[in-house]
Amino acid sequence: MTNDAPPRWDRRMQQRLARGEAAALAELYDRFASLVHNLAHRVLEDETAVDRVTREVFGYVWENPDAYDPQQGSLRAWIAMLTQRQAVHRLRESQSAPADADGDTLTPEALEERIREVSVAARADYIVTSMPAPLRAALELAYFDRRDYREAAAALGVTEDEARRRLRLGLQLLSTAHVQPPRAVSPPGYGRAL
Repeated sequence: MTNDAPPRWDRRMQQRLARGEAAALAELYDRFASLVHNLAHRVLEDETAVDRVTREVFGYVWENPDAYDPQQGSLRAWIAMLTQRQAVHRLRESQSAPADADGDTLTPEALEERIREVSVAARADYIVTSMPAPLRAALELAYFDRRDYREAAAALGVTEDEARRRLRLGLQLLSTAHVQPPRAVSPPGYGRAL
């Protein structure tokens, strides 16, 4: 990983991809393949479909580097959004097929509910992994270790007020996972299907 701020790295990566540098695609894959795979797996739960979505996302990024706009957000966020949309597309596609002998096709309502659930979970995962380390550490202590703000403050070596502040900010960020962003606000290249 470079010492550059992410937006600068993102712009350089986009330029390298636009020039057709295969090494740039390899570097991008090394950095984001686990993100893409995990997000797709959360939606699809089928390794063959997950692998297909992973190939499609990186293929799309390789063929359309100019679809990414660094002014609209990080490359990581764009790739996560592409993955989520492609995985949901594949899920809908698989559920529109006739039911198999076990009757595994979901009703349209159940399918939409599942898509909402995995979308919220994927946004929550992304929010937690991208939040500043101090906020993430406080949330992990509170959630996984079941510590209150006093115990978290002691474990983190900060004041109780600082621990409360970190927990409050972390929870505020996490609460945005349930908010569905309006489609009209999606920047160009962020809303179109692969």
